Amino acid sequence: MRIGHGYDSHRVSNDSSRQLWLGLVLIPGAVGLDGHSDADVATHALCDALLGAANLGDLGRHFSDQDPATAGVASRRLLEATITLVHDAGYRVASADLTIVAEQPKLAPFMDAMSTELSAVVGTHVSVKATTAEGMGALGRGEGVSATAVALLEGRS
Repeated sequence: MRIGHGYDSHRVSNDSSRQLWLGLVLIPGAVGLDGHSDADVATHALCDALLGAANLGDLGRHFSDQDPATAGVASRRLLEATITLVHDAGYRVASADLTIVAEQPKLAPFMDAMSTELSAVVGTHVSVKATTAEGMGALGRGEGVSATAVALLEGRS
């Protein structure tokens, strides 16, 4: 058994046409986050947790934000590639849990869909929760969104 932890955060974009993706789900009517990819902090945190548990480094090691080939990439592709790396290292995902920290938008209506989408790619149930920063700091002022994730891997026999 191996456990990994992941974290990611991105600023809210000044570009009002940028879409907000969280946990592989499009959040309608919300301004997206700045980033080299689609800036899905929830999926990126999950990828880092999975990679960390498998001792494979972090997302940036495998998908550089300096690589033009990954500009605008959908985080679904990053998660699929991460799962392949984890499997190739001899592990399968036993469990995963993530928490999104965002003042706005309210995420309760989307959490089941996030869990469903992430679980389908990961191959086991992914628990998704959301909270706020209670008005404290940059996240509390709504300047960005962050996420943390924990993943448990089992060695495949």
